[in-house]
Parts: sequence; structure tokens; C-alpha cells
Amino acid sequence: MKKTVVLYPGFGVGHLTPMVALAKVFLQHGVDVTFALVEPPVKSPDFSAAVKRAAESITFHVLPPPPPPSASAGSSSDDAPKHHMIQLFDFLGAMNAPLRDFLRSLPSVHALVIDMFCTDALDVAAELELPVYFFYASGAGDLAVFLNIPSVRASMNTSFAELGDSLLSLPGAPPFKASDLPEEVVKDSEAAKAVFRMFERMPESNGILINTFDSLETRAVCALRDGLCVPNRATPPVYCIGPLVSGGGENEHECLRWLDMQPDNSVVFLSFGSMGTFPKKQLEEIAIGLEKSGQRFLWVVRTPRSADHKFGQPLPEPDLDELLPDGFLERTNDRGLVVKSWAPQVDVLRHRATGAFVTHCGWNSTLEGITAGLPLLCWPLYAEQRMNKVFIVEEMRLGVEMRGYSEEVVKADEVEAKVRLVMESEGGQALRERVVATKVRAAEVLKEGGSSHAAFVKFLEDMETVTRS
Repeated sequence: MKKTVVLYPGFGVGHLTPMVALAKVFLQHGVDVTFALVEPPVKSPDFSAAVKRAAESITFHVLPPPPPPSASAGSSSDDAPKHHMIQLFDFLGAMNAPLRDFLRSLPSVHALVIDMFCTDALDVAAELELPVYFFYASGAGDLAVFLNIPSVRASMNTSFAELGDSLLSLPGAPPFKASDLPEEVVKDSEAAKAVFRMFERMPESNGILINTFDSLETRAVCALRDGLCVPNRATPPVYCIGPLVSGGGENEHECLRWLDMQPDNSVVFLSFGSMGTFPKKQLEEIAIGLEKSGQRFLWVVRTPRSADHKFGQPLPEPDLDELLPDGFLERTNDRGLVVKSWAPQVDVLRHRATGAFVTHCGWNSTLEGITAGLPLLCWPLYAEQRMNKVFIVEEMRLGVEMRGYSEEVVKADEVEAKVRLVMESEGGQALRERVVATKVRAAEVLKEGGSSHAAFVKFLEDMETVTRS
């Protein structure tokens, strides 16, 4: 009888997309997969589109929404809205009952694979005596740090916020500034406590699948496997099974036809993820820097997020004439293209004309850039992206930092200088050669005999052993 694994991605397109890629690996190894899908409380066109694309080859079961909280449960003397991270954990915690009902309805389930935010599902797996594994959609370096952070904070008599730019040294990571940690961790808040609880519970699982490969993050992988990142308890088995990259195959978008007309490796691509936006002042500085650089560019511009914008809510289409400097589009028409809101990123990155990638350092985008063989210009915005920047620039040496991202605005001169450095200088050429070599290794690890292929086979063998026991 075929094995059946249920994948539980929570919500957010950045977490769904790599889990869809993981599902395809299961299918390649003869394991059936079913998604237990949570519909976001705020409708997301990006999420819906990702599900629609994947549903052609993968089974999705949409879990019924949880009952609304009772008036007494929702009452509070504090009328301030909860942090979006608290709302996320509360919502996913309330999904335990529908998830339990769905798992019980299936004729056979051999394991449950959950997203990092679905920690409460550990309780469902324990109740049903199911093996449960985390799929960590970011890198091994982040995981090494974050597994350690709760105990580090508990041993401190100050906060990470008060440490500011002081350096932290943790197993698996180069020294990094305390301010590089995610905002939710830096501030002593209810959101921080929820995040700490998430990482404290990860070792309860039967193992952790990571979307990375051994040679990309050697230091972090060794620290995890040597048990250096989880103080005072055993670290579950860690399986580096990446790089898992979804997408590709788009042929109709205008930007791809435009790229077809550009020389090889000549275009700088700027894109900042599904949540990344900038105020008008920053967009103007980017535009001036690009124009002064003289380089070809393809730039995805999104409408700036307003102060009252709800987390996860789609943004309206941007008004480029209002957001960008007067005459910019006309003056750069012969060497640049600005597209509104979205571009087929994987196809753009893999296009022969694309020569560099200005990125927010989200892990999906990072792997997409690396597997396309492109140097990364790192401009982190939120979540774990500052940590990713540290690993990309200092550990992997596959990118350069766009200085000023932590200040009010990155200046046009910095945009111009870094674009020129990557596209024109000897240093940029050396960077490009390192990335191309990493691209080759990234392809090899997924082939039979490669480290990630072997790690997935070992995971399936271990899962079989746990299931039998």
C-alpha cells in the first residue's frame, strides 16, 4: 500500500509555495500527498492563484473555518488590536479541531508535515499518534539561531532591543548584530513570547526538513546536527532537502518579451516579494539611482502600504506616474521596464538577459536567485530577512549589502554604486563566478547520489521506522 502524507502549510503564499515543491518530491518518491489547507482570514489573490496552479497535480482539502470566538473569550479590557503574529497563532490554534477531524476521516495517514507556524498541530499529531515533521521554509542558518534564541533571551538581564548593534555569537552563525533579529524577537512583547514558544516546541517533532543544501550552509548544518542549537534537550533529526524552487513556465507576460530583446546578463531585476513595499520617497531614490547607473533594469513596483492597511490584504494597482520622478519612465524607456505589482519571478531570474537580482532576501527569492546563478543585491525588509542578509553576504559570499536599509531611506547614490559594482566591476565578476559555481552545486545535490536526494531518502526511511514503532 502506498504511503500517504498530509502537508499542512498554514497560510501565506511564501509558505505554501515551497511546500508545493516539497509535495512534488514526495510524489517523485512514490508517496501520496494531500494538503490540509487553511484559507486566510483575509482573502489573498496571490494565495488563491498559487493553489489554483498547484491543484492540477496535487490534492487540496480546504478545512472548514473554526467557529468564531465567544463574546466572553474575545472580551478584553485592552481594546488595542492584537499584533498580527498573535492573530496568526490564535487562528491556526483554532484550526486544530478541523484538522483533527480531517485526519480522522482519511483511511490511512503515515505522517503529518507542518509549517513552522502550525506548532499547535503537534498536539493533534500526539493525540492521533502520528509522526509529525516540520518543514522549515527558510534556511539552516536562521533555524540554528532561532532554536537557540529562547534560551539566550531567558539568560539575559536585558532585552535584544537594548543590545542594539552589539554583536551576538551563536552556534551555526557568524557574529551578527542583535538588531538583525526579527522585530518580533527584538521587542519584549506578547508576539515575541509566541515566537519563542514556536521554536521551543520544534524539538518535540520527529524531525525537521529544511529547504537548503549542505554545502550552501555548512556551518549551520553542522551545528544543528551536532546538537549545538537546542540547549538542554535533544535536537530532532535535520534533513536538508533543498533547494526546492517552484514556478516557471510563464510565457505570456510582457516583461519576458521585453527581456528577449536585451543582451545576455545585462538586466538588473528588482523585486521585493509579495509583502514588500516602499514609500514614494524611497521609490524616487531607487529610480534616480537606476537612471544614473546607466544599466538596463526590470523593476516590479507595488503600491506603498498605508498605515491602516490590514495584514495580508491585497494592494491596489500602483500609479507609476504619481509614484516615480517626472519623466523617469520616458527617459529610461530604451533600457528599462517598470511593471506593476507582479512579474513571473522564476522565469525572469532564469532568463538569459537577467544579470543581477535586487532582493528583499526572503528565502524563496534567495534560492530562486541562487539556482538561477545571479549575484544578489541584498535589501532586507522584515521578518528573518536581515538574518538572511548576514548569511548571504558574510557566510555564502553570494551577494552585497544595499547600505542604508535600516535607516529612513537608501540613497540614490548607494543604489547606483551597488548596481555598478555588481554589473561592471572586477569584484562583481568574482561574485558572479561564485554564484555560478553554487548554481551548479545546487543542481547536483538534487540528483540521485546528491546530498539533498540522499537526505530525502533517509527521511523516508526514518519515517517508515517511526511509523512501524
